[in-house]
Amino acid sequence: MFSENANKIFQEVIEKYHIINTVDQPFANAYSEDTALLDHLLYRKCWIDTVQWHYEDIIRDPQIDPIAALKLKRQIDASNQDRTDMVEYIDSYFLQKYDGVTAKADATINTESPAWGVDRLSILALKIYHMNEEATREDATPEHREACEKKLSVLLEQRVDLSTAIDTLLDDISKGDKYMKVYKQMKMYNDDELNPVLRGQK
Repeated sequence: MFSENANKIFQEVIEKYHIINTVDQPFANAYSEDTALLDHLLYRKCWIDTVQWHYEDIIRDPQIDPIAALKLKRQIDASNQDRTDMVEYIDSYFLQKYDGVTAKADATINTESPAWGVDRLSILALKIYHMNEEATREDATPEHREACEKKLSVLLEQRVDLSTAIDTLLDDISKGDKYMKVYKQMKMYNDDELNPVLRGQK
């Protein structure tokens, strides 16, 4: 199933990142764009999410230097753009894969595209990894570990449900019971013409 492979790749990415465990480390995709395009996209997607997860940790430091915080905010903005771009690349893959499928007359559209479900699955993998860290942290109190263990159980259940939903959606699309449409991003604050602050500086 698609989700089983995606979850495996996400775990691979997160473990790889934590070997060095710094946002400044170089990126190398474990999968070739030419021979394993979907795996290549999934690996890149989760890497972006993993780096941004740690950006978000760093910027919440109350002692962070304001200049460093502004630089980091710009990095987070750029990362968000990369994240959205990757979602569109993954959806484009699915659009091409199912291009030959004729939707049935009573086919319906899903509330979100497959790749936005994948986006949530990638973030969920990060939540599970870090909640497991907290649930097994030796210097934490027993109460803290117990509370995190309960949260971890919920996250694991959520992953099963989300994985099932994504696999079901893809199966429905492949049979023509569902159809997908992709609306390209229309973020106004990044556009020199649509953001009045940027427009005023031209």
